[in-house]
Amino acid sequence: MGCYWQELLNLLPQWMKDRVDKLGRDKMQELRLRIGYVPELRLGKDSVYLDRTVKADDLSYCVNMATRYSPWTSSGVNHGFITALGGHRIGLCGECVYEGDKLRNIPVLTSLCIRVARDHPDVSGLTYRNGGSILIIGPPGCGKTTFLRDLIRKTSDYFEGAVTVVDQRRELFPHTGGKFLFPRGKRTDVLSGADKAKGLDMAIRTMGPKVVAVDEITEYEDCKALEMAAKCGVRLFATAHAGSRTEYMTREVYKPLRELMVFDRLIVMDSSQNWKEEFIP
Repeated sequence: MGCYWQELLNLLPQWMKDRVDKLGRDKMQELRLRIGYVPELRLGKDSVYLDRTVKADDLSYCVNMATRYSPWTSSGVNHGFITALGGHRIGLCGECVYEGDKLRNIPVLTSLCIRVARDHPDVSGLTYRNGGSILIIGPPGCGKTTFLRDLIRKTSDYFEGAVTVVDQRRELFPHTGGKFLFPRGKRTDVLSGADKAKGLDMAIRTMGPKVVAVDEITEYEDCKALEMAAKCGVRLFATAHAGSRTEYMTREVYKPLRELMVFDRLIVMDSSQNWKEEFIP
């Protein structure tokens, strides 16, 4: 298992570093910080708590460390998150300020959710052998991104043809100065920070991939972009929030994917990070 743990600890105020390191190094999935309450460490299905109350300065410290003191110019902030060094994602909650329909900043923070980026080689098993386009579904925090990363890596290593990743949130394959932190496979190309719709179009036009992969399909525009990509003859790998096959088949946002039958198979994950493979007729 790979994890840039020290990079996560570097985000935290001094008073909580040692406790988080001791309690969460091996199992922590999320660290939740809420003003006026003690920090919550999510360890799978269980939580443990520290014994000191979080203050506003603690949240500001984490965000400033993650963005080098430029939080509101950081990529992703207008979607309510920041991706820190090591691929760790910080979800932001507080008072939102909009310009039109676009989130400009969150000047008053009240909560942070720091999600730990961990790489689990071989978590996707032999899924890569079966071909076709694959959609990975499950509730938040069940390991969809980790599964997708491993699927990309194996497909890239064991099949002929390039895999292009549109990594809008910089979580699948985070890098520093062009050096990738997690192995990505010998035929993988990564568009970091690209908008999904524009990135899919760019990838197909310029990189000639056999497979295109994206993480977290959440909007109708994402689905329409995948629909257009499918018409170009490439295989698609993606993740989406849905707790079951039934939920995926009934959610309105995914209707374009279902109608065109963009995906051949579902990987259905649960909150315990177990998964099963289902074919879409």
